[in-house]
Amino acid sequence: MIKYICAIAVLTTGTAFAGSDQPIPRINKEVRHELVMLPYLDVFDNLTYRVDDSRVTLFGQVTQPTLRNDAERAVERIEGVESVDNQIEVLPVSPNDDRLRRSLYRAIYGFPSLNRYALPVIKPIRIIVKNGHVTLEGVVANAADRNVANIRANGVHGVFSVTNNLQVE
Repeated sequence: MIKYICAIAVLTTGTAFAGSDQPIPRINKEVRHELVMLPYLDVFDNLTYRVDDSRVTLFGQVTQPTLRNDAERAVERIEGVESVDNQIEVLPVSPNDDRLRRSLYRAIYGFPSLNRYALPVIKPIRIIVKNGHVTLEGVVANAADRNVANIRANGVHGVFSVTNNLQVE
């Protein structure tokens, strides 16, 4: 049984996917592509997935219920995918969390040493806010950027806690 676990914020690299006709790497690549192409996916959503043979399990957190359904429908259409287990959590609606999201975005992506991460369409630093608790997901270039993002997030008024899951390239 071959398993792949991927986060869409992390770019898939290496030769495991290049020139391979095996179904699992192809499904893995297509699932990532479909999730990245979702029109309402933004920096406040985090989608990950696991491919087990022809079964895809979706994980993560989204701010809009329609995005959860769109992700499932997009993956179901991929040739070779027999079933989709959608375990994506829809974050609760909260004006306070919305305010925190805006403040966190400005604090992280507006900081001079981190503003280079604001350039790509798919932002590498994902900001997940649930009831005032913040989780940072994604990939940064070095440990200093990881620490700066954590410090900036902790400095936002109204944040109860910050879990820093940022990975260094």
